Amino acid sequence: MTSTDGRDVVAVVASAGGIGALRELLGRLPPGLPATVLVVLHVAPYGGGALPRVLQRASPLPVAYAEDGQGLARGRVLVAPPNRHLLLAGDRARLSTGPRQNGHRPAADSLLFSAALAAGRRVTAVVLTGALDDGAAGAAAVRRHGGVVLVQDPGEADFAGMPQAALQAVPDAAVLTLAGLAERVAREAREPAGEEFAGPPPDPELERRVSWLMPEDRGIFLPGRTDPEGLSCPECGGPIYRGRRGRHEPARYECVIGHAWTGRTMLGGQAHQVEWALEQAARQLMERERLNRRLAEEAAGRGHHISAMRFAEAGAESERALATIRRLIAEVGDEGAREPADAGSEPG
Repeated sequence: MTSTDGRDVVAVVASAGGIGALRELLGRLPPGLPATVLVVLHVAPYGGGALPRVLQRASPLPVAYAEDGQGLARGRVLVAPPNRHLLLAGDRARLSTGPRQNGHRPAADSLLFSAALAAGRRVTAVVLTGALDDGAAGAAAVRRHGGVVLVQDPGEADFAGMPQAALQAVPDAAVLTLAGLAERVAREAREPAGEEFAGPPPDPELERRVSWLMPEDRGIFLPGRTDPEGLSCPECGGPIYRGRRGRHEPARYECVIGHAWTGRTMLGGQAHQVEWALEQAARQLMERERLNRRLAEEAAGRGHHISAMRFAEAGAESERALATIRRLIAEVGDEGAREPADAGSEPG
């Protein structure tokens, strides 16, 4: 990269509340922006194809889902499709069904990690509204590799978790409103980014993470640490290892499949698994109550009143246990949906 080049890769990540924020941000970008805009929004795995159309209504730049192997073209917006990680390899977009990161595919960290490795100083990372902390470690990687990190003002964001976590991981990130973000993105793309950046020392940890996400044949993922944490992966149940992290980054937990979590996203994944297990218990109790009631009716019909009473008591006991399980399901569901009150504090 020469001193006359601007930052021609813009990596935008968002989660909850992201559609409105993306529409406003893209709508404020100038036509002919001399950069490619790559977008990751946490979406349902089997969502429809409406997102590019929704964003296109507000954007002066053409918007489309990215295609695997597609070359970057300035003045275009490429969006991660549902259930695919959007990655950058050289100057080409790659799509991957690699392991979910922080419970998501596409994931914010995946795009930012790969952009940091592929484009270094050419990258402007933009972290928008969202809960929890996907994108924080990726933003730190972009900054280490010479890129710029911009964060939506948490006071403006519908959900402040992702912006606050990114600020914790990158203390010198610029905090701006959506209008300010669009202006800064355009300026970074057009103005010289400075003398050629020699880059940080080799980053084998980041290379390991990104290579595992690329859409190639995979063997066994080798976590960055060898001692298991005594935890299991909420996604696959495999042993969890604690990965390396920078000083301000959230702790990273990885399994041998390659699923990766921060502490907060893993809590959410565990809540989902606990809820699933409780639902299975609730189903078994419902069936047990129903069967006991039928056996009680049959016993009473044959004149076996003591047996009928015992079956009825067992059914009532199952019904009481079911009521307790249902209360627990509601409590776990509320916990999993709740953003931690200290979302802006030091990640664990």
